[in-house]
Amino acid sequence: MARNLNRRRVLGGIGAVGAATVAGCLGDDDPVDDDPGTDDGDAPGTDPDDREVMHGILQPETGDLGELGTPIADAAELPSIQLDDEGSDFEITVQREDSETLSEAGISRAEDIVAAGNPSFTGAAASDVTIPVAESVAIPEQIVMISPASTAPEITDLDGDYILRTCPSDALQGAVMGELAYDDRGWETAATMYTNDAYGQALNREFSNAFEDEGGEIVGDVSFEPEQSSYVSELESALGDDPDFLMLVAFPVSGIQIFRDFYEGFDEIPVMVTDGLIEDGLPDDVDNPMDNVIGTSPGADGPEVDAFNELYEDEYGTSPGVFNAQAYDASAVQILANLRAGDNDGQAVSQQVRAVTDPGGEVVGPSNFAEAVELAADGEEIEYQGASSPVEFDENGDMTAVSYDIYEFGDYEINVVDSLDFEN
Repeated sequence: MARNLNRRRVLGGIGAVGAATVAGCLGDDDPVDDDPGTDDGDAPGTDPDDREVMHGILQPETGDLGELGTPIADAAELPSIQLDDEGSDFEITVQREDSETLSEAGISRAEDIVAAGNPSFTGAAASDVTIPVAESVAIPEQIVMISPASTAPEITDLDGDYILRTCPSDALQGAVMGELAYDDRGWETAATMYTNDAYGQALNREFSNAFEDEGGEIVGDVSFEPEQSSYVSELESALGDDPDFLMLVAFPVSGIQIFRDFYEGFDEIPVMVTDGLIEDGLPDDVDNPMDNVIGTSPGADGPEVDAFNELYEDEYGTSPGVFNAQAYDASAVQILANLRAGDNDGQAVSQQVRAVTDPGGEVVGPSNFAEAVELAADGEEIEYQGASSPVEFDENGDMTAVSYDIYEFGDYEINVVDSLDFEN
């Protein structure tokens, strides 16, 4: 699958990144319905007096990803809060669980969600949690699982009827990073440090391949275990051959320690980080303005992003962060699919996911979500367009159109300076 990049200037400042083309779409057991996602099936709809709509949320509210995971979980819960605030007749029961950024805890909490009767859940965040949860729980139990934040390319090859995501694959982010480093910044040699899990390994691979394809050279490649008390030895290994810059894949708890060690004992070369470290409080936690850091992250550029931003700010008193819009969209789609399916049943919900997102129905989104649930409950044709993107799934459960934001750190702030749009 080839994706063509259309560049859109946001705040200006970094020069052309170029036109990236990423080739190759990186998309178990056969379910009872051999292909539930390709047939809308019946749409019995839902009478609000007959049943409650059940939905789960599985996000890391503690552990290495906890600082990012709680706002993501908040955004995932927002559609149900919005309906309650607007006096909707529909009862949405949400079960919110903490994966602890650990695969074992994620599997256990996912089992709790399924045991309670939820036919779907928004999660997980870390790819190293999403993949085993999908293989051990969601696929064998035929439960819909939409991740707003798991970007490992391997997820494309899971069951696209039950395992979907509203965030893009890191096959794209690696290309963005490679071109940004080599073509825009003129850096010719790189060292990489990355968390030793599915997310870090895949993103390191995708970046390294893209950077070398551009003409760059990787002169250091070091994986690390999360939440260590010191990363001095890993930094020494990675930076030993004096690279032009360091590419770092980490989550906040580990990233804080890595940057503290970096600023205390190493020459201040440029550092490029990924979405796991796009966290507003990071410079304060590191106690450094971090003027030498840039970053990339999946963006929120959907047709209803302004409506979502207002909802989030009104509810939580702060602006949404990375993957927050994707989390709202993931939950909203599952609630609409459940209402249209008329049953808290994973297979029934799976049959309706694309029915409420594919083009052709009445356009709905965060701005008129209360109306959207009424239409879905009546079995009407609807087309959900979201905050993060238009929210249209391909056969693998991946998005057909996404965007990336490019960030610059400095003076204890993190700001978006450019944005890139991808379409199939």
